[in-house]
Amino acid sequence: MKLVIASDHSGVELKSALVNALANIAEVEDLGPFDKTSCDYSDYAVKVAMDVSSGVADFGILICRSGIGMSMCANRFQNVRAALCSTVEASVVTRQHNGANVLCLGARVIGTFLAYDLVDAFLGAEY
Repeated sequence: MKLVIASDHSGVELKSALVNALANIAEVEDLGPFDKTSCDYSDYAVKVAMDVSSGVADFGILICRSGIGMSMCANRFQNVRAALCSTVEASVVTRQHNGANVLCLGARVIGTFLAYDLVDAFLGAEY
């Protein structure tokens, strides 16, 4: 399974934690950014959405302050079904019933341990 992940400047720390945690279970490509310098979330949403849309990656994870902007931007791409989740139940259901292939997270809305659980539930559920 190939997974691409990106964030904006407010999601860099959470993204790094997830990249490290996922390294043992998937091929993970971190598409940036790599520091907290202010950046446009949409630049990174486009990178992930293009890789998922084209089939370069099976799944994507996007992280911004709230997760809302990333999900709105990513859903503009054909074959991308991005879902903003903040509960384990939502992460499972959006995969099982909606076929979501991009998980969006709000770095200022959830903590690191909940993020681990959300990603685990999302990747473990089947459409």
